[in-house]
Amino acid sequence: MRPISVYRVDYVKKTRVRLGTVMERRSKERGGNLLGLLYLAKTRFAATPQEAFLTVLDWQEAKLATGMRGYDLSPR
Repeated sequence: MRPISVYRVDYVKKTRVRLGTVMERRSKERGGNLLGLLYLAKTRFAATPQEAFLTVLDWQEAKLATGMRGYDLSPR
């Protein structure tokens, strides 16, 4: 189990505000681990659709937690 930080992004000020953490409990990659964690973070930390749109995970921590070292998961 590894913690992954959840942030709210302010694109105008170009800053991230830490909201909390979600725990990666899966031991193997099953194809949807990161999407499941993002869904969990959005439902837990966002009260409106606008806040859900601005909620992101720390991709570096997420890649380490899920063992996905060879994939490029940087936001586009």
